[in-house]
Amino acid sequence: MSSAYTVVIPARYASTRLPGKPLQDIAGKPMIQHVWEQASKSAAQRVVVATDDPRIVEACSVFGAQVVLTRVDHNSGTDRLAEVAEQLGLPSDAIVVNVQGDEPLIPPAVIDQVAANLAAHSEAAIATLAEPLTDVQALFNPNVVKVLSDINGLALTFSRAPLPWARDSFAADRNQLPAGVPFRRHIGIYAYRAGFLADFVSWGPCWLEDTECLEQLRALWHGQRIHVADAVEAPSAGVDTAEDLERVRRLLGG
Repeated sequence: MSSAYTVVIPARYASTRLPGKPLQDIAGKPMIQHVWEQASKSAAQRVVVATDDPRIVEACSVFGAQVVLTRVDHNSGTDRLAEVAEQLGLPSDAIVVNVQGDEPLIPPAVIDQVAANLAAHSEAAIATLAEPLTDVQALFNPNVVKVLSDINGLALTFSRAPLPWARDSFAADRNQLPAGVPFRRHIGIYAYRAGFLADFVSWGPCWLEDTECLEQLRALWHGQRIHVADAVEAPSAGVDTAEDLERVRRLLGG
C-alpha cells in the first residue's frame, strides 16, 4: 500500500475532438463523476477535480467532489496540477497522482500502485505505468505512446514512434513483431512530488516535448528520472472521441 497521497483529476471543458467531454453523460452521470468515483475507491487521502470551467465546477458540486478552479492558460495537465498543489498548500514531499478526467474506467488498484512506486523510489521524480505491447499496428500507431526503460525500471525515453527500432527484423518484415523484444505501451497515469511540480512549471516546455507532444519528456530533458512499472491491472482505453464515448456507454450500461 502506498503512503498518503492526493489524487488530482484535471478536467478541461474545451476538448478539440469532443467538446464538453467531462460533462458527457454516461449511464446517467457526467463522465467526470465516474472518474471521481473510481479515484475515490483508491487509498488516496483526498480526490480533487481541477478545472478551468465553471460548468464543471457546478457539475462537481452536485455530486460532492472537492474542486479547484484553475487558470485557463496552462500548457499541460501537469502545469495545472502544479497550480492545484500550490492552491492546496501541499508540502514539497507530498505525493500527487494525476488521473486523467477522461478515464471513467480507471482501476483504483493502478492509482494506488503508481503512488506506492513513487514512494518506494526516492531516485525518481515521477512514477508512471506501462503494459506489454503485442500488436504490430499499435507499435506503428503514433497515438500509442511507447516507453523504453533501463535495467532499474527507469525510463530511457518515450516516443510516438516505434520504440525500440528492431533494425534487422523490420528491414525484412514490418507486419509482425520480432520475438524477444519487450515492446511496451505507456499508460498515462503519473505520480509526482509536489515540489517537483513547481520545478516542472518553472522550466517551461522544451523542444523535445513540443516535437513529440509528450510532456513527460520535459522531465527527462532536465535530467529527472521517471520510474516505470507494468500496471497490476490494464486500464481500459480512455475517451478521446465520440466513438470512445459510445464504447464506454455500452460497457457501463448507458
